[in-house]
Amino acid sequence: MPSKSEQLFEISKQLFPGGVNSPVRAFKSVGGTPLFFESASGAYLHDVDKNKYVDYIGSWGPMICGHKHPQVIKGIKEMCDKALSFGACHEYEILLARAVQTLMPNIEMLRFVSSGTEACMSAIRLARAFTRKNKIIKFSGCYHGHFDSFLVQAGSGAATFGLPDSPGVVKDLASQTLTAEFNDIQSVINIFNSHPEGIAAVIVEPVVGNAGCILPEAGFLQNLRSICSEYQTLLVFDEVMTGFRVSKGGAQELYDIKPDLTTLGKIIGGGLPVGAYGGKKEIMELIAPSGPVYQAGTLSGNPLGMIAGATTLSLLSEKGFYDNLEDYGKNLEKGIREIAFKKGVPIVLNRCGSMLSVFFTQEPRVINYKQAKKSNTEFFAKFYHSMLKQGVYLPPSQFEAWFFSAKHGDKELEITLKAFEKSL
Repeated sequence: MPSKSEQLFEISKQLFPGGVNSPVRAFKSVGGTPLFFESASGAYLHDVDKNKYVDYIGSWGPMICGHKHPQVIKGIKEMCDKALSFGACHEYEILLARAVQTLMPNIEMLRFVSSGTEACMSAIRLARAFTRKNKIIKFSGCYHGHFDSFLVQAGSGAATFGLPDSPGVVKDLASQTLTAEFNDIQSVINIFNSHPEGIAAVIVEPVVGNAGCILPEAGFLQNLRSICSEYQTLLVFDEVMTGFRVSKGGAQELYDIKPDLTTLGKIIGGGLPVGAYGGKKEIMELIAPSGPVYQAGTLSGNPLGMIAGATTLSLLSEKGFYDNLEDYGKNLEKGIREIAFKKGVPIVLNRCGSMLSVFFTQEPRVINYKQAKKSNTEFFAKFYHSMLKQGVYLPPSQFEAWFFSAKHGDKELEITLKAFEKSL
């Protein structure tokens, strides 16, 4: 008899493209039927077939305090008694904005939106208006949402005009996006040499999360900052994933870099759909109604999202919060490495804070998307389903980062490592 998840997926396929509302949920890269969940608490997910899983997705990042944190839930319930939405100004926007600025003081002014895609799209429009230039540089393997300008892959050379990576993306718009290789500063220099007056912005995930977790090599981000300053190009840090996860002040604090603009999401919504972009006041004041760059959103600054985000950020400042996350990360990393070595399975494990990836590859290291793509995806698919059977829920793709929360502890570590050993 089909499981309840399988039954629901058959219904979903008649309602949604591919049966899902976001592509990675469809299990295309690992095979099988996606799970349907009915509840979550702490470090665990519970599916409709009454199975329990240690969760390493965390709703793709925001659940850093664990699912259904009592203080976050309390704040949301109290707000529900007041309103679901105003479509107007309210003080909870100020509460979250100040919390963000406290942790990321480089953000002098910001604008709330409803998603990371919207934040990145708006930041690029603003960068083009501020610099009066048209072209942008992104990096292979970095994802900044599904806006047309970002759905581009490189041609045969780093400075080749971008080609659309999705039908429906207009070639003329795609040609304004140039793709460099992450951790290869020469590929960036080559593009600037070819277009010295034309680059409005360089947008980068400072720690890549959408090709698996890939860390910046020493000096890479610093060199990006210098090059952008030299050419009067804006440096945009996409911290939708890394913001408040790789450190309290995000990647910009961890690597001591001051981007011109920052995009945020995930954690600042506390599990609800919230995004933001912000940076230097002189740049942000070009946004309407202060300036001519139009951007609006009916549900921007939704009070439920504001209170959930503000409560979550307040929890991050509790004593020992990041120390405990780091301890768990170190123990998980150590355990995985020891098991892989004992089993003779070649891996590369990249970790930054509470983000990590295990690449099943013969490569000695993974520092860019080209190397990540050499991973054994067939092995990963088998590994994935084995972990699932043993109660560990991972991202259903070799090329997505794992996330863990403050609620992951000794018990969850033991379950994970036992499952890992059985799955190799």
